[in-house]
Amino acid sequence: MLQLKKEGDLALANLRASGEYPPEWHSSKELEAKTNDVMARFLEERFKVSHQLGATSYFTELVDRALRTRENEWMDDSSRSEGEKLEMVKALDRQNNMMRLYPRYVTLLLSLLEELATHEQRQVSILELACGSGGLAVALAEEAQRKGVPVSVTASDIVPKFISEGNELATTKKLPLSFMLLNAFDLPDFSTGTFDFMVMSQSLHHFTPGQLAIIIAEAAKHTTTAFIGIDGYRSILLTGGVPLMASLQCMPSFALDGLTSARKFYTELELDMITEIATGKREHTVTCDWPLSILTVRFHE
Repeated sequence: MLQLKKEGDLALANLRASGEYPPEWHSSKELEAKTNDVMARFLEERFKVSHQLGATSYFTELVDRALRTRENEWMDDSSRSEGEKLEMVKALDRQNNMMRLYPRYVTLLLSLLEELATHEQRQVSILELACGSGGLAVALAEEAQRKGVPVSVTASDIVPKFISEGNELATTKKLPLSFMLLNAFDLPDFSTGTFDFMVMSQSLHHFTPGQLAIIIAEAAKHTTTAFIGIDGYRSILLTGGVPLMASLQCMPSFALDGLTSARKFYTELELDMITEIATGKREHTVTCDWPLSILTVRFHE
C-alpha cells in the first residue's frame, strides 16, 4: 500500500519533464544536498499527483505522510553506551535468526561471490557496511568456508565494541572474516580493487537520501563488481509487523526502534531514484523478496 507505485511513477515523470531530475553534482557535499532536495520535491509532487488521482490515492498518500518520520532510532542515539547498543544489535541478530533471514541473505550473496570466484579463479572480497554485531558476516563466512568458496569477508561498523567482539568471535571460529572500525558515510580512500562487493543489510533507512547516495557513489569508486543493499519493504503490514516481532525480544527500546525503522523504510522507487542520482545511470535493479527490498548496483560486467 505504501509503495504508491502509480503515483510515484507519474510524479517522477513530471520531474523528468521539468528538467529537475536527475540533478548534476560535482562533489559529495553537492550530491548530498541535491539528493535530499530532489527527494523532498518528489514527495511533494507525488502528493499533488495523488490528490489529482482521486480519493483512494489521496488517502494512501495521507497515511504514508502520517507514518513518515525523521526521528533517529534509539540505536543511533550518541548518548547511549556501546554496551547498550551491543545488546540491541544482538537482539536484532536473534530476531533475524528466528525469522530465518540470514540464510536468505547468505544465499543471495554467496551466489554472487561464487559466480565471480569461479569465473576469475581467485579469492573474492566483500565489505559489509554498518554490520552491527556481525551476524550476517559470520553466517556468510561460515557458509563460504563450508562450501569451499574462496572469500575474504570484512565487516565494518562505527561502534568500537562491535569491532572488538566481532574480531574475537572470528578468531575463535577461525573464519575468513575480520572486523574494521569504519563510518559507512565517510569511507577511507581504499585502493582501487580492494573489494569486489559492498553490502548493507537492514540499515539503508538509517541514512538520509543524500547520505545513502554518497555511500552508493563511494561504493562505485572502491568496488569492482557490485553494491547490494537489503532493507525492509515499505508497507502497512511491516509498519505493524516489525515492532510486533521486535517485542518478542522483551526489550521496549528494541520494539520502539522496530516501529521507527519501519516508518523510515524507503519505497522501491525512492531507492531507484537515489541510485540513479548517485551513479548517473539506470543500470541497477530494485526487487522485492518479501519482506525485503533488494537493491543491486552492478559497476562492471
